[in-house]
Amino acid sequence: MVKIKDIELGEFPLLLAPMEDVSDPPFRAVCKANGADLMYTEFISSEGLIRDAAKSVQKLDIFEYERPIGIQLFGSDVETMRVCGEIATKAGPDLIDINYGCPVKQVACRGAGAALLQDIPKMVDMTKAVVQSTHLPVTVKTRLGWDDTTKNIEEVAERLQDIGIEALTIHGRTRAQLYKGDADWRLIAKVRENPRIRIPIFGNGDIDSPEKALEYRNRYGVDGIMIGRASIGYPWIFNEIKHFFKTGEKLAPPTIDDRIDVCRKHLDFSIRWKGNHVGIVEMRRHYSNYFKGISHFKDFRMRLVTSMSYEEIIGILDEVSVFYQNEEISVIN
Repeated sequence: MVKIKDIELGEFPLLLAPMEDVSDPPFRAVCKANGADLMYTEFISSEGLIRDAAKSVQKLDIFEYERPIGIQLFGSDVETMRVCGEIATKAGPDLIDINYGCPVKQVACRGAGAALLQDIPKMVDMTKAVVQSTHLPVTVKTRLGWDDTTKNIEEVAERLQDIGIEALTIHGRTRAQLYKGDADWRLIAKVRENPRIRIPIFGNGDIDSPEKALEYRNRYGVDGIMIGRASIGYPWIFNEIKHFFKTGEKLAPPTIDDRIDVCRKHLDFSIRWKGNHVGIVEMRRHYSNYFKGISHFKDFRMRLVTSMSYEEIIGILDEVSVFYQNEEISVIN
């Protein structure tokens, strides 16, 4: 049984990665329904919380069915992060996660996210401040290092464990790599094999199929896997991996009606949570992912991303269902 302090996650948990503009409550709902064991909010700016910025505060919204759920914070100032640890605790999550892995310029160039990999003492001070600000377990997500000359994850893991974090997720790339090239899990395995490390180590990066999940579980010995981009438009990946682990067989891929059903649930929740206008507009980024690779879908997609009427969108999805009942579905890889 893998545990984060007293939170039981099963024998080999599958985690949904925190992704900006993706892992909001509507998206988390469909991932939870399809087998995600632990989920995180989108990463939340500590400065935004301090300013009481509406978008940052809204990201604190969590729901009972999501549990266990973590709120992820990022920032560049130690005291601000401490205060935000207190604010996040009041929102009632099961744990708090600190983002030391985001590589994008808007975050890293402001001294937050992966930028802290260049200043380990400050990273330690910041983490300690958050740990001391809450009674909840604190976890961390980070990368191998800033670049190929500073892959310091082994030191980072020991030092953060020593000041109280309860789990560590490692993305198998440096900040300099962004999301290019292949994730290197060999250093993740070295952290897991370190006899000093007693907290769960979760691996992240490039897991996009049940076969790869099983291969990486067996080869690198991690305690669980975090899945990000592969879940976008395909929340079925969590249950597919679990089924493959259990039986050695692959589940049948989702039918067109499966895709429509989940897409509708996502849309309905998006509208309930964000309001009609924003819910419809922000759902547009998901349509191409839900129907990715389906042949002859372009015209339907163009209509879906231009419609502002819920009834019209549902009508288009009904047309999709009818169209593909009479067509042999071809998924283009």
